[in-house]
Parts: sequence; C-alpha cells; structure tokens
Amino acid sequence: MILDKHTANKTAELLLQINAIKLRPENPFSWASGWNSPIYCDNRILLSFPVIRNYVKEEIAKQVEELYGKPDIIAGVATGAIGIGVLVAEYLGLPFIYVRPEAKSHGRKNQIEGLLEKDQTVVVIEDLISTGKSSLNAVEALANHGAKIKGMIAIFTYGFDVAAKNFEENKVVLHTLSDFETLIQLAVETNYVKEEQLQTLMEWRKDPSLWKP
Repeated sequence: MILDKHTANKTAELLLQINAIKLRPENPFSWASGWNSPIYCDNRILLSFPVIRNYVKEEIAKQVEELYGKPDIIAGVATGAIGIGVLVAEYLGLPFIYVRPEAKSHGRKNQIEGLLEKDQTVVVIEDLISTGKSSLNAVEALANHGAKIKGMIAIFTYGFDVAAKNFEENKVVLHTLSDFETLIQLAVETNYVKEEQLQTLMEWRKDPSLWKP
C-alpha cells in the first residue's frame, strides 16, 4: 500500500534519475526465485547519492512515525536494506538490528544481528518487494525471537498478486514508498521506456513466474 502519491512519484523519479531501474528485455535477469525478468530494481545504488538517500531515509522515517509512532527497534532485511535501515534508525534515534536469510553456520550462529529483547516492538525496513518470501522470512525470525512486529516499510514493490497474498496470509502490514505502476507511468512519460519495452514489461507483469523472453 502506498501512503502518499506525491512521495510515490518523487521516489520513482529519483530511482530513474540514478538508473536504479535496469531494463534488459533482450537479456533478462534471473531472480533468486528462479523467475526471469526484463527489469531489475537495484535500490542499493541510492546509498551512493547523499541527497537521494537522505530523501528516502526521511520519507521512510516519516511513515514509520505516522503509521506506528516510534517502535523500540528498526530492523533491516539483509543485505539490501541494511544501509537504508541504519540511516532510518539513526534519523529516528532508535536502535538497529538486521536479519540474515538464515543463521550463520559458525560463531554465535546468529540470524538476527544486534540486541533484540522479547516483546520489543519492531518496524522492518526492506529495499524491494518481489514475492515477499525473503521479507516474510525475516519477519518470522524476529517473531520467533519474541519481537512484536508493527509492520514493514519498503522503498519499492513490483506489486505482484503473490506478494499481496503472502503478506495477507502472514498478517503483516506492508507500505511502500513507490510501486511498479507509478514507475512505469513515469518511465513512459519521460521516454525512459520505449514502446516495445513497455509491451514486454506489461506481458511479463501479467504472469512473471512463467514469462520467457
């Protein structure tokens, strides 16, 4: 769910500005899920742009406070959301932790890095939502550790039905700064996307799990 349309448009504009959105219909990307995709959103690149990362940091922090007040802790999902999660936590003056995809096989064998005590309230920060599987895996790890999850805020979502279903089934509230529809509309208006690329993206969007180039 998008909280503010102006923020959604501005975020999409900034992602396009720094080429965080990669289009490669002729040589698709392979996602961890095994899906093929003509588009890839690399939000981690925004950390290299101080003005843009500050904008994203402040917008996420504002939404955290508007939606949940101040939680006890901000948690980032490794690895993509560690950077922006730290910035949000610093801005709000809150502790920060991050969640690995799985527990380490050595040392203390932690999956959650940082101090998390039972019954502490947590808002989870994510950089990108595709199917939602890895994000919800992090939520499950936090809940198993005794945390009370207030919700999740992400920079961008592809808006897949499977993601909406996964979040609904796991009873996790998701808000994002921007989404696929906003991005594509802006990309068309600014000629960032060519007509043939738009057709490919729309075909892919219908059923990304089965799409082939």
